[in-house]
Amino acid sequence: MSQDDTPSGPFVVRLRAGQKVFWCACGHSKKQPFCDGAHKGSGLAPLPHKAERAGEVAFCGCKRTATPPLCDGSHDRV
Repeated sequence: MSQDDTPSGPFVVRLRAGQKVFWCACGHSKKQPFCDGAHKGSGLAPLPHKAERAGEVAFCGCKRTATPPLCDGSHDRV
């Protein structure tokens, strides 16, 4: 992901309790913040996340979080 297309903040997504998703770690997915297989050949892999309860989850958009797949505010330091 280049500096020009780095999101300015997290992707806030509503999930159902128990819902499992795969967070895009490479930044190339067209379905951000979720994996669409665009990482193939990059050496990176998606990270699974299972919602413990229903509600909103803030997934990292800048891919620099220290707590993947969740946003930790790293985009404020980019």
